[in-house]
Amino acid sequence: MNPCSGIVTVEVKVRFLSETCPPEKFNYATPGSAGIDLRACMAEPEVSIPPGGRHRFPTGIAMECTMPGVAGFVYSRSGLGTKEGLVVSQGVGVIDPDYRGEILVSLLNTSDQTRTVTRGQRIAQLVFQPIVRAGIVPQQSLTDTARGAGGFGHTGTV
Repeated sequence: MNPCSGIVTVEVKVRFLSETCPPEKFNYATPGSAGIDLRACMAEPEVSIPPGGRHRFPTGIAMECTMPGVAGFVYSRSGLGTKEGLVVSQGVGVIDPDYRGEILVSLLNTSDQTRTVTRGQRIAQLVFQPIVRAGIVPQQSLTDTARGAGGFGHTGTV
């Protein structure tokens, strides 16, 4: 059975802005990968990020998704986050469908050691997902539920 059956493909126009990260380096790592690897396409050979520090990296690409209602979302690479403590600093980056500038990735060093990112290194992944927008309907009250306004930790720890 093909693990990739049922995967939807959307045409994305990509403008390559840096010779550091050529088109052949902008790809899916495996046929079943959900995200395209984004690379650090900075001028410097390497950048060090101290513990708790962050750095914004250019990726060398700008894009245009041709399918209405789809946007790009920048996620951390699981290995880089787990092994090195380098994660996308805002959690998830959103590339709005009407944005045409270079995609930038801000990495946060959550480890207790200085981490180094080298030019061309895979630093994040770009996933395309549908957008659902809310139609805001102002209300004086909301429907009652068993939970009500119970917030963080309301349902317990076990």
